[in-house]
Parts: sequence; structure tokens; C-alpha cells
Amino acid sequence: MVKACKLGVAGGIVWGISMFVCTILAMYTGYSEALLKVVMSIYPGYDISWGGAFLGLGYGFLDAFVGLWLIAAIYNLLAGCCCCKHNQQDNK
Repeated sequence: MVKACKLGVAGGIVWGISMFVCTILAMYTGYSEALLKVVMSIYPGYDISWGGAFLGLGYGFLDAFVGLWLIAAIYNLLAGCCCCKHNQQDNK
């Protein structure tokens, strides 16, 4: 079983910090600007600025947390179904 909340928090931290760092790098060097332009169309109010860096941090955390939590929850449901348990017994 995968701990859904822990996976969500870990992924949220990584993606949130990535958004923050990429935004700051884009402000000063232009690095990752193409990616961030796509992100601007997904995260309302986000832009390449200091405010956008903090907004991206929050959006990134929330986005990854929810997505990874759902993946882990669905995985746990599938791992606990009877057909999966039956197949595991056959492999032993």
C-alpha cells in the first residue's frame, strides 16, 4: 500500500519548489520561459514575477498533491481488489 498523503506532500513540495525556482530563473535568465508560458494558461493569475513565483509555489504544491494523492488512492484501491489478491496468491 502506498501512503497517499505522504506521496502527495512529497510531490507537492518538489513541484512547488520547481515552479518557484523556474520562475525566478525565467525572470533573470529566460530559462524555462517556454514552459512557464504554458503554465500561465493553466494556473489563473500566474505570471513570471516575484508574485508569480509565490503563486506558482502554492499552485504547484496543490496541483501535485491532488494528482499524486489520486494516483496513490486509485493504486491502493486496485491493489486491494479481489482479482489482484487472487493473482498474488497464485504467484506464491
